[in-house]
Amino acid sequence: MTTTKKMIAAAREAASLAYVPYSHFPVGAAFHTTDGRIITGCNIENASFGLSNCAERTAIFKAISEGLKDFDALYVFGETEEPISPCGACRQVIAEFCPADMPVFLISKNDNVKETSVEELLPYSFKNLD
Repeated sequence: MTTTKKMIAAAREAASLAYVPYSHFPVGAAFHTTDGRIITGCNIENASFGLSNCAERTAIFKAISEGLKDFDALYVFGETEEPISPCGACRQVIAEFCPADMPVFLISKNDNVKETSVEELLPYSFKNLD
């Protein structure tokens, strides 16, 4: 199985684990690290909707909490007709931890894929000023 197929499958599997009793809108994300690991996340809702967390942030927070910080690709899967795109909050978090030129693959339920990059998703993002 190619890396792309493996990553799409990982993002799709992550979506199957989503906790979405309110929106019924599962999303899965899979980050690929430079050392070949796959870190996944799903969206997790809460009755107080502002406390919900998107799949992309779940995956990246999981990776960072495990000491993984070197990413080379992100795959985002949604049960949508067209490839799904991260929300603004996720775009900013992704920009904080990922290289601007890192590829991001947006995937629909029919496995249609749109390739973009972190910078294309969020030009002029806030950056760490250290």
